[in-house]
Amino acid sequence: THQGHGVIEGFATKTYAAVGDTVDLHVSTNVPSFQVTAYRMGWYQGLGARQIWNSAVLPGHVQPACPVAPSTNMVSCAHWARSLTMVVTKDFVPGDYVLKLVGLGNAQSYVLLTIWDPSSTATYFVMNRSLVLQGWNTFGGYSFYQGKGPCILNSGPYPACNRARVVSFDRPSDANTFTDFIDNEYPLVQFMEEHGLDLTYCTDVCVSQHPSILLGHRALIGLDHDELWTNSERMAALNALHAGVNMAFLSAATLVRHARLQPSPLGQDREEVDYRNTSEDPLNGSGHPMEVTGNTWGSPPASWDASSFVGQIYSGFLEPGEPSAPLVVFDASAWIFRGTSLANGQSVPAVINSDIDHIDPSGPVPANLQVLAHSPIPLSKVYTNQGRWGDVTYSDMTYYTDPGSQGGVFDSGDNVWVGMLAPCAPSARSCPSAMVRKMTGNLLWLFGQGPAGRFVPAKANWRSISPPRL
Repeated sequence: THQGHGVIEGFATKTYAAVGDTVDLHVSTNVPSFQVTAYRMGWYQGLGARQIWNSAVLPGHVQPACPVAPSTNMVSCAHWARSLTMVVTKDFVPGDYVLKLVGLGNAQSYVLLTIWDPSSTATYFVMNRSLVLQGWNTFGGYSFYQGKGPCILNSGPYPACNRARVVSFDRPSDANTFTDFIDNEYPLVQFMEEHGLDLTYCTDVCVSQHPSILLGHRALIGLDHDELWTNSERMAALNALHAGVNMAFLSAATLVRHARLQPSPLGQDREEVDYRNTSEDPLNGSGHPMEVTGNTWGSPPASWDASSFVGQIYSGFLEPGEPSAPLVVFDASAWIFRGTSLANGQSVPAVINSDIDHIDPSGPVPANLQVLAHSPIPLSKVYTNQGRWGDVTYSDMTYYTDPGSQGGVFDSGDNVWVGMLAPCAPSARSCPSAMVRKMTGNLLWLFGQGPAGRFVPAKANWRSISPPRL
């Protein structure tokens, strides 16, 4: 905080809430007064949001510093005084909400909240990524990926040994959290609401706590960069697929990282645990093996290969600053390309960036996996330790159907798919948005009808992809 500059930050005691619930806000600010406004994010004829609620103007206080737990580097502000309580009235239609904190002199910050309807049977269930946003949140200096100060515990060079092993929802978000929502979730919300689709919302924490909620819907929609999952959430999705619920994973790296939840002083499941190292996790050797947080779901003792479910393996990322790579069509006859006039080998420029997935034909591949796009990326532009074909690796887009339930599973293999739905800036040299919107429309059309295999069975073609050299 700089002298003379207004700063405001805060957090809510829930990541999701229903009509009739109350949500406490804990706010710290160095300005004399502040106000909170709740906006529902959506299309709204292009305006993008609608104001739903305003708090009274409240006195501002600087709350005490948030300590760092020495054994886990967890930053918690659970001791902050409650600043206000928001009642979720009927005005709060289910959806994604931004609570904007505005202090005198225009100091601003944001708190994300999902409003859900526990009785919804909407066609589409959009799952917001509270686990990922908190796992990447560096407030107080620590996330699951970075930290400051000396090493704790016994990690080697990677992942960073001074990272957090537990993160708390009882702390404000860093500036990147709101940007992450705007880039990786909001464009899909806008797209679906613009088209008047029958959808509802909740978070990954919500699915973890209410695993049967998925069974009331035709499709689970996973968003960009949905890497951190709990075991309860994973089982909820697998059970839903086996009951015929379609799975649309619009990202790469789905189900790579492994979290579990535990209580904080402010409530159930308010702390997120991910040691990213089996030997450091106190549950190792004593707890349920599927709850022990190794670096990935594939790490022992969980030893679960997510490609058996999502269809592909996580395979690396484009180096930061690299321009987006083209999507290259592999099976132009597939439903995803309907109405695009694309042919095999044709490319859609500037679609693929950040993390990527590809199929490894030597791994556990669903028997009827259909490769829709197979996009080469030069090794000079990408980090991968998961396989190379000569001087390239690949990002794949895949589809398969469950042999029993006929539920469909789609994996975009690309971590910026949702972001590509947003309209391009006028200065953009190439704009993939229209083509990505068309393909997303085809996906939602198919997955909205019921178990996708009843309408468009997957046609296995994955054996025509040669295994990589590791």
